[in-house]
Amino acid sequence: MADPIKIRATPQGEFTEIRILLQHPMESGQRKDPATGRTVPAHFIQTFVVSVNGKPLVDGQLNTSVSKNPLFAFKARGLKAGDKLQVSWADSNGEKRSDEAVVSN
Repeated sequence: MADPIKIRATPQGEFTEIRILLQHPMESGQRKDPATGRTVPAHFIQTFVVSVNGKPLVDGQLNTSVSKNPLFAFKARGLKAGDKLQVSWADSNGEKRSDEAVVSN
């Protein structure tokens, strides 16, 4: 299974800053392995979902142009300390990962 998703959510006034690090190799399928000269097969996150207390906040799609271990940062209104954030992804090889964090003070 993939490495854990790193999630940080910190209230800043009426907004909460959310930072999410998805640990994934994100291979585009265009790079060649220097040792063998063969093309490294594509392996990338296709879907990405962020939910708060079970309600979707972000529902997105990624593609091969996103870098290794992508970091997403954004602000959301209406979250409070103790709210539960769920982050999940599914990739082009059928692998999935889901993790949770609680909004801190």
